[in-house]
Amino acid sequence: MRSVNLEKGKLELRQHQARPQPGSGESLIRVTQAGVCATDLALARGYMAFAGVPGHEFIGYAESGPFAGKRVVGEINLACGSCSTCAQSLPEHCPNRRVLGIAGQPGAFADYLLLPNENLHPVPDSVSDDAAVFTEPLAAAYEIPKLIHFRPGSRALVAGDGKLGLLCAQVLNEAGLEITVAGRHPERARLLPAAIRHSFGLLEADSPVLQPQFELAVEASGRPEVLARLIPGMLPRSRIVMKTTMERSHEIDLAPLVINEISLEGSRCGPFEVALAALAEGRIQVEGMIEARYPLAEAERAFAHAARPGSLKILLQMQD
Repeated sequence: MRSVNLEKGKLELRQHQARPQPGSGESLIRVTQAGVCATDLALARGYMAFAGVPGHEFIGYAESGPFAGKRVVGEINLACGSCSTCAQSLPEHCPNRRVLGIAGQPGAFADYLLLPNENLHPVPDSVSDDAAVFTEPLAAAYEIPKLIHFRPGSRALVAGDGKLGLLCAQVLNEAGLEITVAGRHPERARLLPAAIRHSFGLLEADSPVLQPQFELAVEASGRPEVLARLIPGMLPRSRIVMKTTMERSHEIDLAPLVINEISLEGSRCGPFEVALAALAEGRIQVEGMIEARYPLAEAERAFAHAARPGSLKILLQMQD
């Protein structure tokens, strides 16, 4: 099989690799296509000193296991199943976990991958391959209403109009919130329901300081300096959800968080079943976010395209 290996910032297509063999409780997945996400780009820049096969947003066919012959997507955290954290049903926080394409488990930029059977979810017939690639980030967006109970009609600000920000905005709009997306790309308004306000330049360095008006904010820009610009716009006892892992540090004044009792919460992975149901029912629109497709052999070009400022979803396809 073929795989794309990343080490010290260099991508290399490796041919004639041995096909992985599933062990007990594992399934072999033939990957059909996979998405390049911001985490993959960060790994290529040296984040976590990654070495191996990246990629974790994928769809493929199970060639073994309980879903053999079916299209599947997969949760990315591989927990040990025996620690105290796993006993609390928190596999995504297992201290011994491996993470598909990120830490200790070869990822989806390959013809085949392995995942535990319990990580797999069959894809409904009504969900296209293109839409299914968005299952993992959409599940992460659905973790927000799972994590936070809010009053319908509450005002929420989503910082960032990239792929994750667009997904979070749609999910929160579906939950009945009044959404403003603060972005850098006015043309992205067409990718959002009409009820969502798209605001250009709201959180830039030269923008006016926000006035307190939001009960919830979601940081999905990936820029650490944005958090400091969000805080003045938060009402007392409001909540800020951090959805992106920051590569860079940034100093912020924490006093307003204490004075106004603003909660700052991290949020990562989310419920695949909910995301797949939303895609199957057409409640969330994702296919308009696909910007380009590349064969696996052109992974270097795909990464370069994905790294362009303002790019949307770039897909790697295993069939040349």
